[in-house]
Amino acid sequence: MALSAERPVAVGAGEAVRPSDVHVERPAIGLAGRILFTLIFFLSGITHFTGMADYVALMPSAIPFRPFWVAISGVVELAGATMILTNRYPRLGGWLIALFLVPVTIVVHGVWMVTDPDPRMRAIQISFFLKGLAMTGCALLITQLGVSQPNGARGRSR
Repeated sequence: MALSAERPVAVGAGEAVRPSDVHVERPAIGLAGRILFTLIFFLSGITHFTGMADYVALMPSAIPFRPFWVAISGVVELAGATMILTNRYPRLGGWLIALFLVPVTIVVHGVWMVTDPDPRMRAIQISFFLKGLAMTGCALLITQLGVSQPNGARGRSR
């Protein structure tokens, strides 16, 4: 069943719950998962501003306005992580994280994993590249699975 054909059920200030949204049996585990997934984006988003020069140096020099892109990516990381962690518009947060991860994974880690002269650093960049792919997959799942239903709506999705 297509998500666009379903009628959302309003749940207040957050995102509407669709009949196909995931029902979370153990909300504490869902919260722990959201914390663990978003932690890296909060920390990285903050360091995009506190250590901007380091992030600019990671980017290929052919990319214009590198400090601007570092700042924008930090904002996108922080906004997406906040949306996912707070369970407010988590689908949009998932899209923001995916939007951040795809170019970073390809442009930064993809380039360095094939061009770094040090074989050890190439291996590390391959690991970062694969981590970026895995986190992109998780972010894309969040864009599709949506929010957990509030306690009062549990019976509707079973």
